[in-house]
Amino acid sequence: MSYDFIPAAKPIIGDDERAAVDAVLATGMLAQGKQVAEFEKEFSDVLLDGRSSVAVNSGTSGLHLGLLASGVGPGDEVIVPSFTFAATGNSVALTGATPVFADIELEHYTLDVEHVASLITDKTKGIMPVHLYGHPFDVQGFTRLAAERGIDLYEDAAQAHGASFNGQKVGTFGKFAMFSLYPTKNMTSGEGGMVSTPDATVERNLRLLRNQGMEKQYENELVGFNARMTDLHASIGRVQLKKVLGWTAQRQSNAAFLTDNLEGVGTPTVAEGASHVYHQYTIRVSEDRDGLARALREEFNIGTGVYYPVPNHRLPSFNRTEDLPNTETAAREVLSLPVHPSLSQGDLERIVTAVNKLVRAGA
Repeated sequence: MSYDFIPAAKPIIGDDERAAVDAVLATGMLAQGKQVAEFEKEFSDVLLDGRSSVAVNSGTSGLHLGLLASGVGPGDEVIVPSFTFAATGNSVALTGATPVFADIELEHYTLDVEHVASLITDKTKGIMPVHLYGHPFDVQGFTRLAAERGIDLYEDAAQAHGASFNGQKVGTFGKFAMFSLYPTKNMTSGEGGMVSTPDATVERNLRLLRNQGMEKQYENELVGFNARMTDLHASIGRVQLKKVLGWTAQRQSNAAFLTDNLEGVGTPTVAEGASHVYHQYTIRVSEDRDGLARALREEFNIGTGVYYPVPNHRLPSFNRTEDLPNTETAAREVLSLPVHPSLSQGDLERIVTAVNKLVRAGA
């Protein structure tokens, strides 16, 4: 039987987004117009309970500038997970500070509070956990630990638009938080990032750093970057912002179907009080994960993803030797199945049928 391909991720760009871009093009004001400011306000209102937001040209820029705006620099250490995309550790290194890699817990794949506590030194400036796959990290544990040890908490919320803990939105707990707007995220601006903060000084520093260090033209107050978001990108983001909550509900419904029907694999769990937005639906496969992924593609035309096969501390760019057993287990066993809102009921049933058949057959 021939099957249509089910991609692991599928950006949704429609007529509304195209019309918004055309409208900006018609104005001739492609950058530094009103779209970015409007997007910042709307993002804050919809996803951050009104906390201030600053738009930048990528999620990585958001992490980098957020750290710089918070005073992180040479001589400092920031504790981060190794089990994440490399941008988390890269952003720390780019400030001149040292990323210290900690292990995760295997229930939700987020930083382990006890291991992080053991790594804090007098050089530790802050902790930057990741709300991985759309599941909040241990907010209570890390908020308490940061307060007790007198260090900052930063949120890498790249994958967690709209997630919450005890009814409070992620991105509203740390000194700053970063959301990615890359095409495959739960919403996109084509490319870009959004940084939220409750701190007026951090916010002003972010706005200076993204714009060559100036608030007024030719009055450069510090050495900054060109990390501005364009009006073209903001216009896409504004349209997507009107849809993201509905898309999230569909992701959660798709995830519930998969969890109720998959057999023989470890399905995602959700912590008490947490709202998971399922940027990824990630299962654990204890034997031959790569074989299962290959068979899903070759026999059923289903795409999957491994996020992340090489822990950051073992990448050539860092080449560290930390002993992080849970990180190594996750890197060896995780597999993300399609969960995006474009899936039909037939797609979901094919995914379940394929996984269950292949696992029973020992694929």
